[in-house]
Parts: sequence; C-alpha cells; structure tokens
Amino acid sequence: MRSPKDFFRPLAVGAPTPVREVPFRPSRMIHFFDPGNEKMAAKIPAIAPTVDVLLGNLEDAVAADRKEAARDGLVKIARATDFGDTQLWTRINSLDSPWVLDDLLTLVTEIGDKLDVIMVPKVEGAADIHYIDRLLAQLEAKAGIGRPILVHAILETATGVANVEEIAGASPRMQGISLGPADLAASRRMKTTRVGGGHPGYLVRQDPDTQDAGAARATYQQDLWHYTLARMVDACAAHGILPYYGPFGDIKDTTACEDQFRNAFLLGCVGAWSLHPVQIGIAKKVFSPSPDEVRWARRVIEAMGDGTGAVMLDGKMQDDATFKQCQVVVELAEALAARDPELRAAYDAAGEE
Repeated sequence: MRSPKDFFRPLAVGAPTPVREVPFRPSRMIHFFDPGNEKMAAKIPAIAPTVDVLLGNLEDAVAADRKEAARDGLVKIARATDFGDTQLWTRINSLDSPWVLDDLLTLVTEIGDKLDVIMVPKVEGAADIHYIDRLLAQLEAKAGIGRPILVHAILETATGVANVEEIAGASPRMQGISLGPADLAASRRMKTTRVGGGHPGYLVRQDPDTQDAGAARATYQQDLWHYTLARMVDACAAHGILPYYGPFGDIKDTTACEDQFRNAFLLGCVGAWSLHPVQIGIAKKVFSPSPDEVRWARRVIEAMGDGTGAVMLDGKMQDDATFKQCQVVVELAEALAARDPELRAAYDAAGEE
C-alpha cells in the first residue's frame, strides 16, 4: 500500500500532477456514438453543442472486426472537431481484451490533449484502476500532455459491486462510476434480459382483504437496481467522485426512461448515458433542477442567513440540514446555467418572481 503522502504524486517522470478535486462540469448526459460509423461521425459537429459529454465507444456494440476502425475513427473525429465546452470521453475495451492496450497507446499519444475522461468497463477492484493509472501516467509523459486524463469505472460485475468502495478511492484520476445493468445482470445470473429499467415480475403484492378474500389485490413494480445504485452513490460521495446511471435500452419507452433517470437523479446521480438522440432531451430535463426547485432553494438559503439555527418557511421547518440540501440544488443550477443559456434564463426568471 502506498503512503498517503504519495497519493497525489505523478506515477511517471514527466507526467502531469494528479488532480486533488474532481472538477465538476455538467455531465447530465453521456452521449454514446460509434466513431467507426461514417454516417454517425458526420453528425458529431451538430450533436456536440447539444450534449454535455460525447463518448466515442470502442467496446460493446462495436463488432470485433470493426474495433480498429472505431479507434481510428475516434482519432480522426477528435482532430477535426472543435468540441467547445462539450467534454470528449471514450470507452475503451475491457482489460481482458486483445484491443485495450492499443486503445490506450493510440488515443493517449495521438489525441490525449482532447480526451477528458477514459471510461473503463467491467472494473472489479482497485488493481484494475492501478494498472490504468500507471499506464496513463507513462503515456501522458511520453506525449507531453499537461493535465491528467481522468478515469471513469463501470460497475457491471458482482465482484465490482463488492469492491465498489475501493474502486471509488483507487486513484486521484477517478472521475466517477456508472451503473452497467446489463452485464451486471448477467454476472449475477439475474433473470432479466432488459438493459436497465424495471421488470414486471419484480413486484410486491397487496395483502388479501380479510373481508373479501376474492377481491383484486394491487401489485407494485419494484426497482431491480435500487440497492446497487444507492451503494454506488454512497461510495462516490465518500470519495468525492460522481455517480451516473448507465444505459436505458428501450429507446421507444421514453416514459420509463424518464422515470428511471429521475430515480437516479433523486438518489444522487449527476447524469446518465444517452444511447439515442431522443434520450438527450430526457436527460437534460431530468438532471437539471426545475426553476421551482431552484426558487425554493434560494428562498431557504436567504431565510437561513448564515445557515445555522432554524426558521419556519410556508409552514415548514428549515434548519442547517435543509440549508445544505438547498445549497446542492443552487450550486448545480449555477453550474448548469453557466453552460445552458435557456436554463440561465429560466433560473433568472425564477429568482425575479
């Protein structure tokens, strides 16, 4: 185990100094695209301003015979595109694959100055992050990159869930963790073939009516992912990194997608993956506080003054705990307003009412 005093030292001579705090940049949606798909690649300049994060996907959904084309396509896109305030991420191939080393060697040395975050699939423990950490430092030094590329882990195996706390704290590079429900379901031998979301068979049933045993009994569908998501959020919060919901595979079911994203938002996630343009708007809506929420949070902060003690506001008690909750909402709103002119106007209007 390394000494704590060495934690923030570069892992290679000439590598950039690790960050001491994860920069909070809006990342309501991580929009996936296949960089080897020419039709999709042609749309990137138009899509980039509409999303917080663009992610060039090299792993799942990219066939084995197209891995090199996807990697080369991402290099070409990164070089040719001005992303403005939009972050560029990539999801590399898994650490047990024959492609991952070339992914890192190519991307860091050729477009490392444009890459903000590298997403690592199927992370199972701190050792996986340590491997990536050291290799990135060596490649950054070789390429002369001035700031560290951050690392994002996907939680998609039972072992990863068991080790989520050590994963979250494995490196100063850790930017966040995403829930990967499909692979996690397979790892756990769960009996669902859905990509995220609930399942009609996972439910609780109302007790029978003692007066009418034959009366219909209501059922309530439950959330398959609540335990895992809550545990992941706690691990991220404890280590100062950011939690995300992953994919919602039923593109046509926008209502259920919005519900699942909102559950994640309320639990503490800052964003989710978008697999199709229709999900971009859903994520933007869900992971942005409403003007009414921002207005209320500002009222509480103003009424609380220095944040100590307690006050009554519209018949509701507010104290230092609610003051802190409201600070979370207002700080998020301010960060989003700095990037999104429409939200800035809505939040400003809420403040004037």
